[in-house]
Amino acid sequence: MNTTIQLDKALVKMLQGIKEYPRQTYGELIEHMAKVFQSVKKKNQYDEFLHKIQQAKMKELWDNKEDEAWENA
Repeated sequence: MNTTIQLDKALVKMLQGIKEYPRQTYGELIEHMAKVFQSVKKKNQYDEFLHKIQQAKMKELWDNKEDEAWENA
């Protein structure tokens, strides 16, 4: 299915500048960009998940009486 979308001239110029090869269509380019975006989004969600898990462990490691005793020694 083909459809027409309206793009600002500045966006068209930007797309022309990031084509991987001269005959690459805008459809191919946008599809590639969407796949890259999805991949980055998944990676960021994974990184956020790991960060949340690590926060609890780091709090456990840093907030303990043994360390506080050494700080005041």
